[in-house]
Amino acid sequence: MDRLDNTVRPYAWGSTTAIPKLLGVEPTGEPQAEMWMGAHPGAPSRTARGTLVEVIDANPEKELGPCAVAKFGPRLPFLLKILAAGAPLSLQVHPNLEQAKEGYADEERRGVPVDAPHRNYKDANHKPELVCALTEFDGLCGFRDPLRAAELLDGLGVDSLKPYVDLLHAHPEEAALREVLTAILTADPEEMAHTVDETTAACSRLGGDYAPYADLAHHYPGDPGVIAAMLLNHVRLQPGEALFLGAGIPHAYLSGLGVEIMANSDNVLRCGLTPKHVDVPELLRIVRFEPRDAGVLRPEAAPDGEEVYETPIDEFRLSRYVLPEAGTAHDLTLPTPQILLCTAGSVRVGEHELGPGQSVFVTAGEEAEASGAGTVFRATVIV
Repeated sequence: MDRLDNTVRPYAWGSTTAIPKLLGVEPTGEPQAEMWMGAHPGAPSRTARGTLVEVIDANPEKELGPCAVAKFGPRLPFLLKILAAGAPLSLQVHPNLEQAKEGYADEERRGVPVDAPHRNYKDANHKPELVCALTEFDGLCGFRDPLRAAELLDGLGVDSLKPYVDLLHAHPEEAALREVLTAILTADPEEMAHTVDETTAACSRLGGDYAPYADLAHHYPGDPGVIAAMLLNHVRLQPGEALFLGAGIPHAYLSGLGVEIMANSDNVLRCGLTPKHVDVPELLRIVRFEPRDAGVLRPEAAPDGEEVYETPIDEFRLSRYVLPEAGTAHDLTLPTPQILLCTAGSVRVGEHELGPGQSVFVTAGEEAEASGAGTVFRATVIV
């Protein structure tokens, strides 16, 4: 069992206070967006035996277990994070596995450098993800019913939005959503900037349901993503609630602190709320234009106090234990690799005493027992 020393990524949208508060350290004044736990080559966790990449590479079958290696190869197939959004992230979607393989192979054939700003596919893997709120957590997830989106836009009283309102009343619903998003992303930039300015003024004046979009426009003035965001469900998670983001589902995180787990990939196609490249044709190929509710997940009880966030993904399985008092031990031994993360209180795992934000990697099959009074999240795989 290895205590993990993890890298905090200083992305501009990160909160300056949330991760330091969790860790019980003084803020640096710089944004601290994500703390990575795992074996991603961009920022692998460090252990007394070397980086987690080096530890796994030295003996994949021992560290991951033969079943996980047979199913996913000699690598840890998930990345666990603490995510602290102080400002909205870009509006984005992720490809499915087949699309990722095709897109990656195509860009490789065309010789697009992997670090090129217009490159869409950094690898050949999909990137389903799950985020669980530790504080109140605001996000956008999936398309609203088109009639509800039309009502929201129409309520602003902005003349240049009326063509979108009319399109959203068309049938079938999927075609209506596709046509409106296409129109927003391909509009003349100057005209769209003017529309966003008018929309921002109306949102600020009306408040209420419109307040989140006024905040988006504050961070991304003139960005067409402000209008696109109004096509999506706005959701506010309470601590312990979660969202699962499957392939093709447009989403954005707006604010809050959470635990995030994902397949080990960097593939992102952006829809807006970003100065980065937006590949509209490829984006429209990937997006699933299906009205749906946000799909808030709550944990389901399993034996021995475990609470599981059920998803249709094998690369990761996220659960938590809320331990109410010291003295009771829970056997966490599994034949698969685990990362155990404390988010509240004090939890003892093996010889390691974990406080908030501290974590350990547990080799497949290694005996692991948790006790204490606190909350511990378990990340593993399904084989």
